Amino acid sequence: MDNKDNDFDVLIVGAGISGIGMAAHMEEMCPGKRYAILERRDNLGGTWDLFRYPGVRSDSDMHTLGFIFEPWRHEKSIADGPAILDYLHRIVDERGIRENIRFGMCVETADFDSASARWIVTVVTGEGERKRLTANWLYLGSGYYDYDEPYDPGFELGEFAGKVVHPQFWPEDLAYDGKNVVVIGSGATAVTIVPSMAKHAAKVTMLQRTPTWMFSRPARDGMANTLRKILPERVAYKITRWKNVLLQDVAFKRAQTRPEKVKDFLTKKMRENLGDKYDAAAFTPPYDPWDQRLCLVPDADLFEAIKSGKADVVTGRIARFAKDGVVLEDGREIPADILVTATGLKLAVAGKIAVSVDGEPVDFAQRFYYKGCMFSNLPNLAVVFGYLNASWTLRADLNAEYVCEVLNLMDEKGADIAVPALSQAEENALEEDDIFDFSSGYIQRSKAIMPRNAVSFPWRLNQDYRVDRKQMKRDPIDDGILHFKGVSHAPDDHAAPAPSSTARSPT
Repeated sequence: MDNKDNDFDVLIVGAGISGIGMAAHMEEMCPGKRYAILERRDNLGGTWDLFRYPGVRSDSDMHTLGFIFEPWRHEKSIADGPAILDYLHRIVDERGIRENIRFGMCVETADFDSASARWIVTVVTGEGERKRLTANWLYLGSGYYDYDEPYDPGFELGEFAGKVVHPQFWPEDLAYDGKNVVVIGSGATAVTIVPSMAKHAAKVTMLQRTPTWMFSRPARDGMANTLRKILPERVAYKITRWKNVLLQDVAFKRAQTRPEKVKDFLTKKMRENLGDKYDAAAFTPPYDPWDQRLCLVPDADLFEAIKSGKADVVTGRIARFAKDGVVLEDGREIPADILVTATGLKLAVAGKIAVSVDGEPVDFAQRFYYKGCMFSNLPNLAVVFGYLNASWTLRADLNAEYVCEVLNLMDEKGADIAVPALSQAEENALEEDDIFDFSSGYIQRSKAIMPRNAVSFPWRLNQDYRVDRKQMKRDPIDDGILHFKGVSHAPDDHAAPAPSSTARSPT
């Protein structure tokens, strides 16, 4: 490849929501910048292309999971996977983004060369060939979980003779008509799969070790659909988006301040939906609402499946797997032809890319978040880790807009490097905070690899979109913490040299 094909202003990793969002912001805010999106798969969409299990859908409303710049036009606010993919495909085609996506490119390493202010990125193609690309900025939209390996709870399947599948790797040809299915797990994935499979299976049992708080709402947003008929599309979308942001925020904060009231409310609604099928033991978790993420049940589909007798929820611990079922510690046996292990995800940092600066490996667990976007003393790199208590895209939009503003300010200053500077003395003075105040297993299992979090902004990954939005708008880009620096360039030297083995400070 000649230089114009392997050197860029910005390399974006991942063609999912985060990566496409960054590209769209660049098209609007940095039209002169050259960028490429590196996508390891053969299709765009990230999570929405990877997950193919029955009923796959959003568990956030699409007026907030959708982008701030692109209205959601479908009648259903809680959308299925194919509708979300249609939305993403329309955006990349209408905004000229598709031509900048390079499929089948898995990023293996990324080393920042301080002398040239270039990221030297090694990618492996689908054919196993290694290529080297360079860029001034690296934007990681690679998601938050391991695409190759889901969480393995270590089940010993023993003599089980049926089919075992994990939702992350759903086989296209799985036949389950008339079969007994046991879905192990009680999170969002299980709550989605059970009612969908129950339409065709003989019986679907959701086997949970611990109950989950659930709430039901219509898949269609009546207010959004009404506003779209009487107002310009973008105005209607903006109103609905902010209405839903406020509702999410109020609900989350009420759960924190008055958990018993929220428990009573959720329990009342589940009783109403389930009638005489309501079992307190199966629907009363031992933790407060929003200590873990609430599970959405659109149009009460899970509850309807339970009432019809096609699905049920069983609480218990697995003792062993028999040839044709699951035996619990209390002696109960659940017949199973198919086991679905919806046991959760395995988190990953930076898409498992080996990141380094001047050949010195970067340990993200030793870096502080900066504005929920960059990291202490790590130059020209940004990442997206969405909200746990709200839609992922809310932060993806914030971060993309912020990075575009940083890039434009760098041009104004003639700077090649932007780095959030944190001295050792300043770091020692920071009061650390729990990065994720959630008790969910996938969160707790991964805390050791997560970056550090301070109590106060800007050295934190916050969980309050409205606060973040105000601060990102209010605080200047040139805040005295983000340091800008130029480097000496020989003519046409953007093809960066090989990484040095000697570590040098980017500041």
